[in-house]
Amino acid sequence: MVAAGLAAFVLVSAQACAQRNAADSGDPSTHDLGRSLAESGTPPDARNNTLEALNKILSSPKLSAFDRSIYLSIRAYQLNRLGREADSQKDIVEMGKVLPSAWSLVLSGTLPELAGGGDRAAALRTLDSALQRKPGDSWLVIAQAQVYMQIGDFQRALGLLDEALAGSTSAADRRTALYYRGHANFNLGRYAESAGDFDATLDGRTTLRGRLGPLLWRYAAQVRSRRDGRMVLAEALGTESLEEWPTPIARFLLGKLTAGELEVMAESDDAAKRANGKCPAAFFVGMDALRRGDRQHAREQLQLAQARCPTVSEFNWAATSELKRF
Repeated sequence: MVAAGLAAFVLVSAQACAQRNAADSGDPSTHDLGRSLAESGTPPDARNNTLEALNKILSSPKLSAFDRSIYLSIRAYQLNRLGREADSQKDIVEMGKVLPSAWSLVLSGTLPELAGGGDRAAALRTLDSALQRKPGDSWLVIAQAQVYMQIGDFQRALGLLDEALAGSTSAADRRTALYYRGHANFNLGRYAESAGDFDATLDGRTTLRGRLGPLLWRYAAQVRSRRDGRMVLAEALGTESLEEWPTPIARFLLGKLTAGELEVMAESDDAAKRANGKCPAAFFVGMDALRRGDRQHAREQLQLAQARCPTVSEFNWAATSELKRF
């Protein structure tokens, strides 16, 4: 039963990563607001069983190259957790053979999520091994920065994201580096710089799904730099429909929805429930309270966001950092 359960966990995690990367055209920063792919970790005494499940899946000749790369990335991480770094490196080498043009992007999508299970040191070791094979790769450096932000080392993350930007080779990795640098700056209290990063990462994003996250975070950074970002947000959204989750968050910020109505939607809307919508809802209700000068309500909502959002979530990082500044 344990092995079957772990096999299901690995399968769901891998498929979610594959679907996300395929849908986002190589830009992990567009994932659903509040959603985490690996919100809970595997128990330490079950690690070998997880490895057995991965070995069984990888023995299938029917896996596509992309899916095989996903599973190899997860096994590389699990092997590192077991202290089998040489075997972990072999899987990374195999990823390069299976998916030569995108293996580092796959690792950048899976490792930060898996690190959220608690073994961030293993995730960083795995990324270090990958960087030995592809020094300076911006996707791998971005992933390192994400893991460091999970442990609250935003200064280290900022330096890595500067490095990733300098080494970016495509519009997608540049957008993603800017997006996460916006978060590093936000958590360091560098709100004007954060707003600038979120503004810059909008370049080339043509869909509402791709633009909404940076727009909402730019609003938050503007609020914290004592600017009322509602007019800028309204202009950016224009006549876009704001009915489907998570766009009602923007409706709330623009005064077209009450906090209570947003909370009801976060708890009852099917898409919101799938995406842990209560997490970003609490955070942005807190940001709105700060805009209005209601620090007590803001504190309560940020504490709620901290409790609702997993540690791999940007909302958890920001809520934690903001509460430290109260």
